[in-house]
Amino acid sequence: METVLVTGAGGYIGSNAAEYFAAHGYRVVGTVHRRVCERFSNLGVKTLALDMTDETALPKLFEERIDYVIHIAARASDVGRDEWFRAANFDAVKNLASAAMVHGVKRFVYLSTSDVYGLHDFHGEDEDALAFDEAADNPYPKYKILSEKWLAANLPPERFSCVRPCVVYGRGDTSITPRTVAYLETSPLVFHFGKWKGRNRWPLAHVENVCRVLHAAMVLDEAGGKGALVLDSRRTTLAEYYRAIADVYLGGKRLRECSLPMWAIRPVAWLSTMLSRRREKPLFDPTLYALDTVAHDLDFSNRRMLSWLASAGLEEYIDLQ
Repeated sequence: METVLVTGAGGYIGSNAAEYFAAHGYRVVGTVHRRVCERFSNLGVKTLALDMTDETALPKLFEERIDYVIHIAARASDVGRDEWFRAANFDAVKNLASAAMVHGVKRFVYLSTSDVYGLHDFHGEDEDALAFDEAADNPYPKYKILSEKWLAANLPPERFSCVRPCVVYGRGDTSITPRTVAYLETSPLVFHFGKWKGRNRWPLAHVENVCRVLHAAMVLDEAGGKGALVLDSRRTTLAEYYRAIADVYLGGKRLRECSLPMWAIRPVAWLSTMLSRRREKPLFDPTLYALDTVAHDLDFSNRRMLSWLASAGLEEYIDLQ
């Protein structure tokens, strides 16, 4: 039985990935930072509590044979100090990937983000037509880009792959869905910003599809040295997303919508960003980063994702809700 190391297994995407690989016949070792998911005990997932930014702790991960590494552990926020992100999202990646190569890991799969391509309007481009946003100054995409570049420069292409999910949702979501529910509960109006007025694509990626693409990236020869976006085929606008959240979590609350120009909200977003620079989470929404996310048409192609899934004998997961 092959062994998969899943870092960040105590988090949202990581816990789903650990369960997924355990259910698909792999022995799973998962790293956790602060807590252990109790449901792992029934799946035989071994957990190791350690801080991925502590380079001296990494040898503990390879005391037994590890065939694959799925590196998910990261700092994921639109605010925070640059040095926090560098340590968690760049230095830790370099150190873990280097150790994985030394210990003969077959493939290092890195969970990146679609944000490496920037936050602006897209028109159905796929990975072959997209380029990294070299001007990114927010530390979250900045260090994801640097990590991907480092992997490409320092690892043999057949021994790494990158997975770039869009907005992840699904079972156990502790990020986007709770933040949206809180917004819809407290705001008297649903505000749309910029020219799209809520008709822009909200690029959803079900966590099950993230897990399936991680699996494909791990086993396919064609995935070596490549990256794939994860994006549900069903196109959902931002307005449709808000209404769906209200139906599921707020008893079908009727939403009143209002559109504002970007100039009217950008000073507020700037203030939120400045006041939240040393915080784990934003003081209030929107930050500048969140504003650019909801104000643009993030309409990518998922052609490579579908190709990888087909090659791996997997299908796209369709959320029927």
